[in-house]
Amino acid sequence: MMTIQELYQMIDGDYDQAIRVLRVDKLIDKHIRKFAQNGVVEELLSAGDKLYGTAGIDTTELFETAHAVKGVTANLGLMKLSEAASEICEEFRPDNMQKVERKLTDAEIKDRLQAIREMYSRTVEGIHKYEASCE
Repeated sequence: MMTIQELYQMIDGDYDQAIRVLRVDKLIDKHIRKFAQNGVVEELLSAGDKLYGTAGIDTTELFETAHAVKGVTANLGLMKLSEAASEICEEFRPDNMQKVERKLTDAEIKDRLQAIREMYSRTVEGIHKYEASCE
């Protein structure tokens, strides 16, 4: 049986951050399992796909989903995912959209979204292995 700490090592998570927020392994276990089925990361990736697939897309969806991913992943100690989502969140924050210059190019945003896709895939795969080991 895999421990929650072993899961966090496998998925490159920050167990110490998760325990600071959630306090006990039982809550970490509960919420990390839910994360694999949450759908919030898929919503962010879908919003990113729409941004680059359709002219004139509303960037509010991208901001809101990135903000949600940032919070959920930070609370779970998935700091690399949280940091990548945070960059996108800040790029598309409504106050920042008023600025003429953007910090990130379209290519950099696509790279961040691809990195999120890859990290999320590895994380979900690790969670599934953890769940299977607990049965």
